[in-house]
Amino acid sequence: TIWAYNMHIQKYPLEELIDVVLKGYGTMYDVQYYKEIFDRYGGIMRTTELAREKVFYDQRQQLIEDGYIEKIRRGYYQWVDPDDFSEAGLITRLFPDAILCMDTALRYYGYSDRTPAEWHLAVSKDSNKSRFNIDYPFVRPYYVEPAVLELGLTRGNIDGHEVDIYDKERLICDCLRYRNKMDKEIFNKAIRRYIMDPEKSIPRLMYYAEPLRVKRQVKDLIGVWL
Repeated sequence: TIWAYNMHIQKYPLEELIDVVLKGYGTMYDVQYYKEIFDRYGGIMRTTELAREKVFYDQRQQLIEDGYIEKIRRGYYQWVDPDDFSEAGLITRLFPDAILCMDTALRYYGYSDRTPAEWHLAVSKDSNKSRFNIDYPFVRPYYVEPAVLELGLTRGNIDGHEVDIYDKERLICDCLRYRNKMDKEIFNKAIRRYIMDPEKSIPRLMYYAEPLRVKRQVKDLIGVWL
């Protein structure tokens, strides 16, 4: 206020007075302070979490205008990392329960040359479906029975981010399950490349095939190539 300024103008040089005024607004311009808050939440925070940390609307808007955070969906804000252009980290933070599958996994293992426009995610069929209605990033959920959701689950690394992803055998079983929904060229190339993969495991493939109910398809299709 003017009164506060008059009280301090004789006591402080101008630069120090500015610091006093800014401190009076809390840590609004202390970027590191806010980064540390976001870091505690993995880089993504919900509106309720921001309120709990006393980061209110005015501070959020200032951080957005200055390019430090961005709104990624309704009620969700992400800290902007200028050195990280990958969507992989965002996917794992938004959907920590999801497993990369289908076209995303095919590209990861080199079974497809096409980079999918969407992230293909396997989640429990009991998941809240509305959380996938987002503008960015583009996602395509596959709702899976909980009993087989984690069958073939393994870990991968995309652009330095650890991700949950299905192994090759689970992937091929899923391709057989969703064959009618896949691009024919992508499907055929995936099967051929799996057969040629020296690290494939046919025993594991057969083990997965039974609970996934594709045992006959595996024998009929894969058997032709072996």
